[in-house]
Amino acid sequence: MATSNGSTAIRDKILASLARYRALRIDKFPCAFWRLSSRPGLTANDHDFPSSATGSVIPHGFYDLKLNTGYITLGTSHDTSEFACDSLSQWWINEGIIHYPKAKSLLILCDGGGSNSSRHYIFKEDLQKTANALGVEIRIVHYPPYTSKYNPIENRFFPHVTRACEGVVFDSIETVKTLIARTSTSTGLTTVVNILDKIYETGRKYATDFKEKMPIVFDEHLPKWNYRAIPQK
Repeated sequence: MATSNGSTAIRDKILASLARYRALRIDKFPCAFWRLSSRPGLTANDHDFPSSATGSVIPHGFYDLKLNTGYITLGTSHDTSEFACDSLSQWWINEGIIHYPKAKSLLILCDGGGSNSSRHYIFKEDLQKTANALGVEIRIVHYPPYTSKYNPIENRFFPHVTRACEGVVFDSIETVKTLIARTSTSTGLTTVVNILDKIYETGRKYATDFKEKMPIVFDEHLPKWNYRAIPQK
């Protein structure tokens, strides 16, 4: 990770971490963290074929480093850039603005691939729309390839989500929500979970004139990984 002005950028902004958790299939399937010894007598199918599932859940996580709080948005459609930005909006509307009512800027650490890819202009376009809607500046700092393991959410939040879901069968999205919501630690980690039942279109393209007119401000240092979406009036 690289920021244009070092620790000053971190001091002056709300620091949070964003990433997608593994997709979960709904039915009588064993999860990836299944342990036979954890629930004696509990049975599950031995394969989780997509065609056999009754649905899927896409958890998108947000981790507040200052408050040690995780926020998970459970999507039921597709993992798209719009969903990633909506997850950020859900956190800000339901949690962020309550704890940081005077905040004017967010510093978001995120991976360089997936629905929030550093290479995709559709993510930048959706990010700009989000900044406009929320009225706050959003600074994005992408981790370079092969370094996402250093993203705080990957080691401070997601491992505890995994432990909270051990030895269970995800038979409904409500079950997933209940289990993930109990994620906590002795050091004070708490978790809030929200279900976002919205259909997302795949294969979207950014506007034809977006690259020429986009208001995204790129840093001089490593601009492909560091940039800001400034609210437009």
